[in-house]
Amino acid sequence: MRYWDASALVPLVVAEERSKALRQLARGGDIVTWSLSSVEITSAIEHRAREGALSPIHRQTALHNLAELRDSWTEITGLAPVSERACRLLAVHALRAADALQLGAALVAAGERPQLHEFVCTDERLCHAAGREGFRLIPK
Repeated sequence: MRYWDASALVPLVVAEERSKALRQLARGGDIVTWSLSSVEITSAIEHRAREGALSPIHRQTALHNLAELRDSWTEITGLAPVSERACRLLAVHALRAADALQLGAALVAAGERPQLHEFVCTDERLCHAAGREGFRLIPK
């Protein structure tokens, strides 16, 4: 299983320096992510549009790309088990709440056996925590 944090999914819908490599990686297997990743990705798109980094046409394209991507990924939807793990993670790692929920969802998806699974992320702090939890990190 390869779990994708929202930080690694944004470059799949908006052109960034890492987009090409992450798009290639996405072709290699199923994407598993937290059910609220689409909210985080939408936030990133809208933030860029407000800041002028995305034109109205590129904003629409990014939202369309997100809708297509969302239709293809597998979502971890169980709130209670994810929340439980996220609370533990907040006590152990210096994470923001949304990042703890992402990592909690990854642990649920991994069946509490992270050493057998990959974690795709571009956020340094979250990558560090995921690595300490036992996930194999991509990109390294």
